[in-house]
Amino acid sequence: MQKLGVEDTIFRRKTSISVRGKVLDFRIPKVMGIVNVTPDSFYSGSTVNSQNTLSERVKDMLLSGADILDVGGYSSRPGADDISVQEEIDRVCPAIEQILRDHPEAIISVDTFRSEVADRALQLGAGIINDISGFQQDPDLPAVAANYNAPYILMHMRGTPKTMQSLTEYENLFTEMAGYFSSKMETLRLAGVKDVILDPGFGFAKTLEDNHRLLQNLDYFQFLEAPILVGISRKSMIYKKLGITPESSLNGTTALNTIGLLKGASILRVHDVKEAKEVVELLKKHDE
Repeated sequence: MQKLGVEDTIFRRKTSISVRGKVLDFRIPKVMGIVNVTPDSFYSGSTVNSQNTLSERVKDMLLSGADILDVGGYSSRPGADDISVQEEIDRVCPAIEQILRDHPEAIISVDTFRSEVADRALQLGAGIINDISGFQQDPDLPAVAANYNAPYILMHMRGTPKTMQSLTEYENLFTEMAGYFSSKMETLRLAGVKDVILDPGFGFAKTLEDNHRLLQNLDYFQFLEAPILVGISRKSMIYKKLGITPESSLNGTTALNTIGLLKGASILRVHDVKEAKEVVELLKKHDE
């Protein structure tokens, strides 16, 4: 039997997307580095609280091989407080401007569920919308993505970051998620969005057990023929299961990212770019 590396695929699916004229080829999975410009994060090591810190964090990620930088100014940790649209813009937009001033070729996604924030970020040069809400919070987001020809990361979540942990009961998690993705992908297509990436939403309105079942069965969603993003970096599905802290969860993150890649992930969204790139490289070379 032929062995499969991360560059192989069992199901037919889209193997590349275009971002502001640049092609991202998913035959080799990509790594997305988290650039967190909010002071309210579950992992203290990810917080960027000054221009110098931002500059160093971004430089380190790009030197380590980050393919995408995901800039977010609204905390999505469980129970996170709401902030105004203007405060989110004031956090995100200067960071995007600084990154592109220092690294004009960088590919940036904006982590937001608000159309005003996405529009401003894309005007400045961001190329991807990463929406945790599946445009449930703002139905204008698909139109913004289509207007800029921006790929759309569609995540599964119920409720909001403040309420999601009370919304974890499902009759059948996988069939409900499949219906959710299918319906919203059709809405995005009709709006004119050409490229959609699916994010199962690990930790969002799901129990610890749900998260691990999702990861072990990630390939279930490949029938939707879209690239899949795995965002499990230092999350509670690791540190709560092991009885440790987010700061001690790098080894667990690496282990679960390996499973994600073997199950068909096209993008790893991580705090620790170097380690994620090493996993991609080791699996890529495994059968050569």
